[in-house]
Amino acid sequence: MTCRGTAARSHHPQTTLEGTKHPSPPNRTQPAAPGHPRVRTPRVPSSSAPAAPAVRAPGRRGLVPVLAFSGIAVAVMQTLLVPVVADLPRLLDTTASNAAWVITATLLSGTIAAPVMGRLGDLYGKRRLLVLSLGLMVLGSLVSGFTSDLLPMVVGRAVQGLALGAIPLGISIIWDQLPPERRGFALGLMSSSIGVGGALAIPLAALVAQNFDWHWLFFASAALGALAMAAILAVVPRNEQRIPGRFDVIGALGLTLGLVALLLPSPRAPTGAGGAPPRSGSSPPP
Repeated sequence: MTCRGTAARSHHPQTTLEGTKHPSPPNRTQPAAPGHPRVRTPRVPSSSAPAAPAVRAPGRRGLVPVLAFSGIAVAVMQTLLVPVVADLPRLLDTTASNAAWVITATLLSGTIAAPVMGRLGDLYGKRRLLVLSLGLMVLGSLVSGFTSDLLPMVVGRAVQGLALGAIPLGISIIWDQLPPERRGFALGLMSSSIGVGGALAIPLAALVAQNFDWHWLFFASAALGALAMAAILAVVPRNEQRIPGRFDVIGALGLTLGLVALLLPSPRAPTGAGGAPPRSGSSPPP
């Protein structure tokens, strides 16, 4: 038995290192046990792989035109009564000094609302406060459009003036949402919307007042405000920056009192008969 095994092994030639084919090492991976799936190690991507393209923030397209349109709507609201200022005493059945409050109320409330709305926008969201400002404009326009009495007209115009806070809010949204290389043009367009709206409002308001009832001026303002609100809700993104803090109520009241004291007209000059100023050289009536 031993000889046969030795002889059998002698029939196989001895292989040399040259030209020897080395078989591949056996697979050391043991098959998974029944009921246990094989776990594969995920491939880690190399650092040289191209990065995924940056996702653009939603609502970025059309942001500047929408904000500029809201500024134009606010400017139209401010100047829409300029063509009928001389007729306000007759239209409201009041004196000229009382009718002047229709214009003064809008200026006062707008001047106060601009810094207050800006601070509230930093705390609670600029988009939310912008929509609120335009909503107040629509509300005030409807109040003034359905009345011909002095007191409701003054109240409606004061509520309309609160929409002036839309201008600083729009500027803040542009600063937060646009990259630095696009801010210059956008901020210039937003700031110029006040002048553009005023220039458009005066001839159009005169055309409406001459051919239609003057209350349609307020209804047109309400329509512009509603259209601006819808555009803002559709275009302006929700992801906005907020500044932590609290609202200074005492400071806001002090600012309001200071602005009212500065903006209200100084004591009226003495008037002559019929409300006209006294002529030169004549003594005021006793």
